[in-house]
Amino acid sequence: MLLAKTLAPPIEEAVRAAGAPIAIVGVIIAALVLLPESVAAVRAALANRLQTSLNLGLGSALATIGLTIPAVAALSLMASLPIALGLDAKSSVLLFLTLIVSTLSLGTGRTTVLQGAVHLVIFAVYLFTTLVP
Repeated sequence: MLLAKTLAPPIEEAVRAAGAPIAIVGVIIAALVLLPESVAAVRAALANRLQTSLNLGLGSALATIGLTIPAVAALSLMASLPIALGLDAKSSVLLFLTLIVSTLSLGTGRTTVLQGAVHLVIFAVYLFTTLVP
């Protein structure tokens, strides 16, 4: 997390110089924070260890989201500061859609390639709408 905080200003400058939307900085920082677990999850999947891959991917995301947001919310309440998650309407819709698709995919205990493809399409739409507002 400290590395992400250190890298944020140069990444922000590079994004501004490229003329890209400033929201892409958050995507880049999130990718950097999740990179070690993501690489380990991909390696596990390539070694045909699907359960390990899912545990790494879901555990990392859950820990990041499940611990960071409540901690920020608690600090916000204690300091009497407003909290803003930075989600616009289209990102909120995509988040809700992701939660529904995840529930359908993981609720049965078995997943298919088609369900994985749906998740990748939702992610691609998120990246597209972030880059092209």
